[in-house]
Amino acid sequence: MANSNTNALGILFPNAYDELVPELTSERLMASIPFASRYRMIDFTLSSMVNCGIDNITVLVRENYFSLLDHLGSGREWDLSRKNGGLNIFPPYAQKNMGVYGGKVGMIASVLGFLKSQKEKYVVLADTDIAGNFDFKAILDAHIASEADITVVYTKEELPENLVKTDDLTRVMYYTLDLDGSQVKKININSQEKGIQNFSTNIYVFDREALIDIIKTAFNNGSVYLERDILIPQLDKLKVNGYEYTDYVSHISSLKSYFDENMKLLKDENLDALFDRNPIYTKIRDDNPTRYMNGSSAKNVMVADGCVIEGEIENCILFRGVRVGKGAKVKNSILMQDTVIESGVEAEYIVTDKKVTISEGKELKGTETFPIFVAKRQTV
Repeated sequence: MANSNTNALGILFPNAYDELVPELTSERLMASIPFASRYRMIDFTLSSMVNCGIDNITVLVRENYFSLLDHLGSGREWDLSRKNGGLNIFPPYAQKNMGVYGGKVGMIASVLGFLKSQKEKYVVLADTDIAGNFDFKAILDAHIASEADITVVYTKEELPENLVKTDDLTRVMYYTLDLDGSQVKKININSQEKGIQNFSTNIYVFDREALIDIIKTAFNNGSVYLERDILIPQLDKLKVNGYEYTDYVSHISSLKSYFDENMKLLKDENLDALFDRNPIYTKIRDDNPTRYMNGSSAKNVMVADGCVIEGEIENCILFRGVRVGKGAKVKNSILMQDTVIESGVEAEYIVTDKKVTISEGKELKGTETFPIFVAKRQTV
C-alpha cells in the first residue's frame, strides 16, 4: 500500500444505481455486489484510493447496508483501521435533523460538519457501480495542473444498451459530456445518442472548502442532485474539466451487464488490465485451497478458495466455498459464495446468489442473452 499520504479525502456513494440491478440489490447495495470471484464492487474504488495514498475515506450509506458493514468492518484489510482518518461510515440519521438521503446534495450536506473539521485540500467523490484500477494520483495531478474548479472523470464508450432503451428515463440519471478541449461545455442527462460518447463515471474532484460552500448553498435552496441542480446550471460560472480514463473499466448497469463483465475476465488480457497495476484488497476469509477431486474437469474458469470440484466446470466464475458434485456439468455460469451444485446437475448460463442449492439431477439452462438468476438461499 502507499506509504505517503495524498492531500485528498474520498467520499463513496455505495447505493448509487441500486435500482439498475434489482435482482442483486434486494438484500444488499451496489457496493457489496460480488464481482470477479472474490471481490465486492466497492473493493476496486476503495483499493484504488488507498493505493494512491488517500487514507481518509467516508462511505455515505442510505439503506440496505448490513452486508456492506459486514464486508468493510473496521477497514483493516485496506489499512484504514486508524486513529486519525481511516474509514468512516455514515448511515442516515447520523446527525440531528437529517432523514434518509435523497440525492448526493443531501448526503454530503449531512456530513458538512465532518468535512469542515478535515485538513485535506481536495475531495474525491465516487460511485461504486464501476470496477477499475484507478490512478487517483494522476487524476488529482491533472486537476491541480488545470486549475479547474471541478474535474470529472469520463470514459469514451458506447452507452450501456439497457440505459438507452429504458422506457422510464427518470428512473435513473446518467450523464454524458460535451467537451471543448478538456473543458466541459455541456452535461447531458440520459442521452439517447448512438455511438461513442464521453460517458461520465461520476468520479469528481473538488476543492474541499469550495465543495462545502457549494453544498451548503445548494442544500438551503432545496437542491437534490449534484449534476442536475449544481453543475449543469453553473457550467458558465465554474471551470469544469474532463479527465479521460483510458484503462480497463467495468460498468454494472443490469444483470446482463453483470454477467458479461464477469465473463470478460476469463480472457487473460482483460484480467491483466484490471488487476496488473496495483493490488485490489478485499475481506479475508480463511479457507482451504480449492480441491479438484478425481474425475473432475475445469476449463477456462476463475475459482476462489474453499471450493470443492467433483464434476465439470467450463467458462465459469466461482466464488468462495462453492461445491460442484459428481457428474454435474456447469458451463458459462456465475456461482456466488457457498452455492451447492448437487450430483448430476446440468446447468448453463445461470447466475446463483449466495447459499443457493441446485438439487440433484436438475437441468437449468438460460441463454447468453438471458441468463437465469437464482436468488439468495433458494433451493431449485
